[in-house]
Amino acid sequence: MPASPRCITFDCYGTLTRFDMAGATRAQYEGVIAPDALDGFILDFANFRRDEVMGAWKPYQEVVANGLMRTCAHHGIQFDPAAAEAIYACIPGWGPHDDVPEGLAKIAGKVPLVILSNSMRDLIMHNVDRLGAPFAHVFTAEEAGAYKPQFQAFEYMLDQLNCPPEEIMHVSCHYRYDLMTAYDMGFGRRVFVDRGVEFPAKGYETDTIADIRELAGLIGL
Repeated sequence: MPASPRCITFDCYGTLTRFDMAGATRAQYEGVIAPDALDGFILDFANFRRDEVMGAWKPYQEVVANGLMRTCAHHGIQFDPAAAEAIYACIPGWGPHDDVPEGLAKIAGKVPLVILSNSMRDLIMHNVDRLGAPFAHVFTAEEAGAYKPQFQAFEYMLDQLNCPPEEIMHVSCHYRYDLMTAYDMGFGRRVFVDRGVEFPAKGYETDTIADIRELAGLIGL
């Protein structure tokens, strides 16, 4: 693909928005779970949430609640629906990583910016409005009827953009939610933002950057 893609598509939560599900979970379970087990509980919660999005679409608050319920069962503790509600309620208040406003400003207006998020329409704009850059489109799993990493989510976005995948650069801090699927679907370029969320995966022909401010250099700006 040319150095400058037809558009750049982004994951939002974790990649652009400081998605502090770990902190929200820790706030609910400190004092409930032994300190030496809490990190494992948080990791398991993340894994169960990812498993929850692999089936038919359901509201994201159900993804959170079901994932937390399964995590509690796995750790042998009582599930409290109020804890799931409190964790979900934190999401609208999360703002961008420090590098994001400056990084997006370097490319905004030069290449159309698009978000594809595992979110809901009434939730995502609370976070997008904090990013400090204009987005041409914001697509959600709710509209697609499927969550990433399912192909259907990406297919919905491609249909809306009327753009072949080979002309798109997709940017994410998640291999398993985003970049593996983008590779399999033939996206022209894939960029991994190393937020410490996942280890870089080999074999996916993906550029790696430390933060969004490096993105402009990848497209010659």
